[in-house]
Amino acid sequence: MTVRISAAAMLLIATTAGCGGTQAQDDGKLPPIKPQAASLKDGFSTMDRLVEAARKEGSLTVIGLPRDWVNYGEIIDTFSDEYGIKVNQVEPAASSRREIEAAAQLKPDVFDLSLEVAVANAPMFAPYRVQQWPDVPDNLKDYGGRWYAGYGGYMSIGYDPRKVATPASYQDLLKPGYSVSLPGDPRQTAAAFNGVMAASLSAGKAEAARGVAFFGRLKKAGNLAANERAATVVVDWDYHNAERAAHEANGWKVAIPGDSVLSAYYVQAVNKDAPHPAAARLWQEFLFSDRGQNLFLKGYARPVRMEALQMRGTLDTEAAARLPVTGAKPVILTIPETDTAKTYLKKEWGERVG
Repeated sequence: MTVRISAAAMLLIATTAGCGGTQAQDDGKLPPIKPQAASLKDGFSTMDRLVEAARKEGSLTVIGLPRDWVNYGEIIDTFSDEYGIKVNQVEPAASSRREIEAAAQLKPDVFDLSLEVAVANAPMFAPYRVQQWPDVPDNLKDYGGRWYAGYGGYMSIGYDPRKVATPASYQDLLKPGYSVSLPGDPRQTAAAFNGVMAASLSAGKAEAARGVAFFGRLKKAGNLAANERAATVVVDWDYHNAERAAHEANGWKVAIPGDSVLSAYYVQAVNKDAPHPAAARLWQEFLFSDRGQNLFLKGYARPVRMEALQMRGTLDTEAAARLPVTGAKPVILTIPETDTAKTYLKKEWGERVG
């Protein structure tokens, strides 16, 4: 049987093919792929072409991403399943500084770093502005596109409600009955350092001297625990305390007291020497997509595009409802403030707190 197609139908088919045809049809009309380009438009023209280029590379190497950290296990698996790209995880427990030190040997395609480490090592990164670039606040991204914040958190007080009352302020931790711990030595561990700075907040300003003095008073009062296991209170990022609250049977709770709260973000960057440049850029597009950002939220982290997701109605409201509630204004330390504070802690912590 002969099937006859009208001229109008033929025109419709031709128009449809031109708008959304196969990769083979588009390749003759689009510019060559440039895996090292600084944006999707300049390097790949479309997401389909970026995906195809990344699949041809076949794999992606990440460093410093523990699977139990802000839901990275699910994030990695989802990315791999979605695009058919193998994700190689090297040194999952690496600190930000270790990521940089190991880069020449391990050759990661992408980095996940603290802000200060990213700023100090910006020449190591390739500029790449994700499609959602405008949603990232200006103070959380490099103007040249070499690094930009992906997720973060607020410093919080986690506590055992069976043993202590809900603290209304950090000063409450000086009262009898509280046994307070930091997640490590503040001279070496970023979370512990920020815990000291959070306790120092006054009128939206953090000062290292005030924080060290506070923990000195805690020790003198007998309220400074030897470690987290011996503590009834842990000063740590809210994504750690919130996850603990969700999984522990003892009713662990989280408080973010005061009218200001210390906040910090981890930033993403593409290695300028990435062995898989297209896959590296696809990874960034995925992390900053609505889906990727909501996966961070599922891990109790605060996605950098959270406000934009909420405005557009794409926020995972169920996951957002599990975050500790606060109306406090976020305070983010500048690089000079951080450097000055760390210098002070290295000099004074041992003598005044031990």
